[in-house]
Amino acid sequence: MAKLQIKSETIATFGGIFQIMELFERLGLGKLVDSSLGKRDSSWNAFKYSEVFEALFCNYLCGGDCLEDINILAPQLSLRPGTRIPSADTVGRVLKSLATENISYACENSGNSYCFNTAEKLNALLLNMIKKLGLLKAGEEVTLDFDHQFIPAHKFDAKYSYKKDFGYFPGWASIGGILVGGENRDGNTNVKFHQADTLSRIMDRITLVTGVIIKKFRADCGSFSKEIIEAVEPRCGHFYIRASNCSSRYEDFMEFDGWESAEIDYRKCELASFDYEMNDSKYRLVVQRSPKMEDGKIVTDMFGTVYVYRVIITNDWEMSEKDVVLFYNKHGESEKNFDIQNNDFGWAHLPFSFMNENTVFMLITAMLKNFFLYLTQTLSERIKAVKKTSRLKKVLLHFICVPAKWIKSGRRNILRLYTERQYYKEIFSS
Repeated sequence: MAKLQIKSETIATFGGIFQIMELFERLGLGKLVDSSLGKRDSSWNAFKYSEVFEALFCNYLCGGDCLEDINILAPQLSLRPGTRIPSADTVGRVLKSLATENISYACENSGNSYCFNTAEKLNALLLNMIKKLGLLKAGEEVTLDFDHQFIPAHKFDAKYSYKKDFGYFPGWASIGGILVGGENRDGNTNVKFHQADTLSRIMDRITLVTGVIIKKFRADCGSFSKEIIEAVEPRCGHFYIRASNCSSRYEDFMEFDGWESAEIDYRKCELASFDYEMNDSKYRLVVQRSPKMEDGKIVTDMFGTVYVYRVIITNDWEMSEKDVVLFYNKHGESEKNFDIQNNDFGWAHLPFSFMNENTVFMLITAMLKNFFLYLTQTLSERIKAVKKTSRLKKVLLHFICVPAKWIKSGRRNILRLYTERQYYKEIFSS
């Protein structure tokens, strides 16, 4: 076995994080945070909101799993001249101070009440940060996806869900890989309950703050209701929502003989369109049917082949049936955002005991996700191994994980990297 020596030199393991910290400040994100949230304390040594956000960002970008990992990383992050890193307790205390009161809605049918947390101020900051990063531009036509994600969390106020666990059931809107708005809800809340209010707030805020045009809206069957369509339709060009509970229409589907053959995702199916009246308006049902399979064989009954029907309701009468189905199927890509948040940016380990406090954490880490998207776009132009769609692990291996030491020379602070990767010189000098 080779001889082991331990040196106590102040060499940082995550040298690439220092450039990311400089990027955070150079883009003006710290100033944006402080101007949006105000001054924390009259004391001169109180940590600013921007310093708390920066510490939280660095924690997860260096591979931290939970809030307490900030204490492990703080000695390294503090090596950067002029940088103050708050402890995990301070970060937690500051995030709790940003929590807002929940809104309680009573259900007329059951008499039960369900809590929502809208976090208006942080949702606006989320969008302003997107503008600052240039991820969305005024006048740009976009497709907005909306979905709910159950987050298991055994917290003090977590409610038991039909998912057979305690947790929260937030609804999130996204444009591609960009998280543009979210509201938290009790885990036992029906997905359609007051969703129209949530979507109205999110869509109006997106249009007002960013100036983008919501050209198309996609959502799953959890958004198929009269009230939700009434809220969505005037706020977008076209909507595409998975329609459920159409069993009453199956007889019409079975009697129809104008089905057109198509191949979608390498599988053969048949497509057709039907009229559908709702809200005194006429909409289009795009129906896809495929033979039901069991043990590799087509299922039949006394009437012939048994089909599985999938229905999309839309106000788009121009797009072909195949194009509607292909476009809607891309909605599944938005679920990747939840996977990234759960596994890379802390949603799997929510730090607080109450929903409104965890909403703050989720929104700030959503800002981190958008910042990370900007980071990968920037690094992909200089590092061949990093793509725009790369996950955190890839960026850690190829950029953040590099030994580094701060030295002072000629009255200047210089970051010395110990690596053979020449692309660092180009990135750091940019």
